[in-house]
Amino acid sequence: TALPVIETQAGDVSAYIPTNVISITDGQICLETELFYRGIRPAINVGLSVSRVGSAAQLKAMKQVCGSLKLELAQYREVAAFAQFGSDLDAATQALLNRGARLTEVMKQPQYSP
Repeated sequence: TALPVIETQAGDVSAYIPTNVISITDGQICLETELFYRGIRPAINVGLSVSRVGSAAQLKAMKQVCGSLKLELAQYREVAAFAQFGSDLDAATQALLNRGARLTEVMKQPQYSP
C-alpha cells in the first residue's frame, strides 16, 4: 500500500504530476488551504476528493447519507461563492445556504479529536 502526497501549485490538480498520480491511485483526498484558514478542519474539498472503492465497501444506508451530504456540501460551496455578490436571495437559495452552513459546522473536527 502506498500513500502518495502531492503538493499542487495554487490548487491546480490538472498539472502533469497530480493527474498521473490520480490516475494510478484508487482515489484521493484533496485538502484546501482556504478551508483550513476558515477553521474548517479537516480541510477536505469534497468536490475534488474521490474514492473508487469507498462506496463499494459501505452499507446501503451509509451510501445514501454520504451521497446526499456530499452533494449538498458541494452545492452549498458553489452557491455560497456567488451569493456573496448579491443580496436578494430567494427562499430556496437561502435555505440551501443555511443548511450548508450548519452541515459545515457539524463536520468540523477539533484538533486531536477523532
